[in-house]
Amino acid sequence: MKKLIVPIIITVLLIAIEIAYLSIYISVVIPITIKIIIALVILFIIGVSVFVLIERIKEIRSGETDDLSKY
Repeated sequence: MKKLIVPIIITVLLIAIEIAYLSIYISVVIPITIKIIIALVILFIIGVSVFVLIERIKEIRSGETDDLSKY
């Protein structure tokens, strides 16, 4: 259980930072198309972060804690 805490904390912090960036870019006066593109990129990064977290949790639960052992 201890091994799950660190990836979850890092992912939550990353998502919080990305949401802060998103709110900054939305509040800045720039064309709406650029705002939409930036928002989509940030949302994509958040989605990938959650996906990687889920994969890491699966690896930890399966007993493989060291990714370097594959190489």
